[in-house]
Amino acid sequence: MKKLAIILAASALSAPAFAGGLSTPVVEPVVTPAPAPVYMPSTDWSGFYAGGQVGYGDIDSNGAGLDGHGWGGGVHAGYRWDLGKTVLGVEGSYDKYDTDLGGNLGTLDNVTRIKLMAGADLGKTLVYATTGVAWADATVGGAGLSDNGYFLGAGLDYALNDKWTLGGEVLAHKFDNFDNSGVDLDATTVAAKVSFRF
Repeated sequence: MKKLAIILAASALSAPAFAGGLSTPVVEPVVTPAPAPVYMPSTDWSGFYAGGQVGYGDIDSNGAGLDGHGWGGGVHAGYRWDLGKTVLGVEGSYDKYDTDLGGNLGTLDNVTRIKLMAGADLGKTLVYATTGVAWADATVGGAGLSDNGYFLGAGLDYALNDKWTLGGEVLAHKFDNFDNSGVDLDATTVAAKVSFRF
């Protein structure tokens, strides 16, 4: 009888252990992985750059017959500051033209510009507005004329890689009373650009 009581007591004490133990089982939390971040290629637009451009210009004036259009090309160099979402810059450019101003009355010979630029950093794409001062040389009636004016414009650059960019730019120029001739010139230029970043 003593043996039976000991066996029953031992069975009663060991039964909870076989039923899962005295402690409540720990439920492991379900871990959901965070969504993968969207990859936005970033480009640091800061630094020096230089390159060339080719473009087309259309010239209108208040002078009789002094209107024309033609192709040109040149070089540019500048520096940009990438401030995160905003990019600021300064650029100098020179374009050589041989644009007939109509009826062999004259030609637009070249345009030199100093630009201030402000744009939006969209990763590999930079969209910007620009303004500045322009100097133009022309030959009218055999006389060399030159004057300064201003321009407004917009452009877009795309980074092919860390060194090379392709871009496009539209500028609207205004030259009032060109070289005291009484002629006002308005010139619109469209250019394709390639630049190397140092």
